Amino acid sequence: MKEVAVSDRNPRGLPQCLLSAQEAIHLPEVQEMLHRLAAYRLGIYMPHMHDAQSGTFLPLADEVTQVESGLQVSFQPSAAIAKEADRYLPVGWVWRDGAPATSAVCEMVREEQAGNAGRYGRYDKHKMARGN
Repeated sequence: MKEVAVSDRNPRGLPQCLLSAQEAIHLPEVQEMLHRLAAYRLGIYMPHMHDAQSGTFLPLADEVTQVESGLQVSFQPSAAIAKEADRYLPVGWVWRDGAPATSAVCEMVREEQAGNAGRYGRYDKHKMARGN
């Protein structure tokens, strides 16, 4: 993961690449893309992660996927997520190496299906925090 020098940051603490993303949402061509995506119930997000010690904003590393599980967000190696792809529902994508790539997922859980005693159906419910 590329460390961003303090001199590369703006007063809000964003690395320049993320500051550019924040500013781009106001461009007419980006607004048009957002309008077109809305027809598919899609939006735009700024792929990012945070430094574990300081909480500083960082660009989402190519080898990292943002994971929502039990209503908590973590950042996990993309290779590990890919090995259990049926367990995760992709919810965010980026363009990488000439193709769409998953950048954010929600962890799903199996729900026992009525009439299938002892057998589980597909992963079809979002994993919730314990006690919910």
